[in-house]
Amino acid sequence: MFTGLVTAVGTIRQNSARPDGLELTVDCPYPDLQPGESIAVDGACLTVQAAVPGGFTAHVVRTSLERTRIQEYVPGYRVNLERALRVGDRLGGHLVQGHVDGLGSVRRIEERSQARLLDLQVPPELARLSVPVGSITVDGVSLTVNAKPELNVVQISVVPFTLQHTTLGERRVGDRVHLEADILGKYVRAFMEEQRER
Repeated sequence: MFTGLVTAVGTIRQNSARPDGLELTVDCPYPDLQPGESIAVDGACLTVQAAVPGGFTAHVVRTSLERTRIQEYVPGYRVNLERALRVGDRLGGHLVQGHVDGLGSVRRIEERSQARLLDLQVPPELARLSVPVGSITVDGVSLTVNAKPELNVVQISVVPFTLQHTTLGERRVGDRVHLEADILGKYVRAFMEEQRER
């Protein structure tokens, strides 16, 4: 479980194909990583396979590759990182599972005096789970849905601090992003669908 509050920006050191997926090596500032712990990499929960000097390796299975753009990562690419939530930690973002629900793309960017607005084209099933002033995770960052200006478009507002301390400031029109819908919305939808089936 995560909060969507990015604690570091890492860099891809190596991306090596394997018969059952790929092995990712990420440079990061975490000094005390342990094999088996979970780290969200651009919002995708990965298990630390081994701690290496200056970073860690993680095995990414095919299922994860099909739902993310991790296989596109090249050495030098920067990624948002968050270690798993510990009991007693402050929950400053929202409850994030680290399960990428789908891919979106940046459709429009508008600069405002206090924030940057990004219009994201999202899959229809994620659009249905998104509500104004509700939560959404974009590349591992907990954000508030600012508006839904068009069908299957979600607008987010990114403040200067987030632009400076995550990779969202590097996103351009056409870039694809990892999306995770709010867990509460997913459970409510599943409950309502079950009730309709009955």
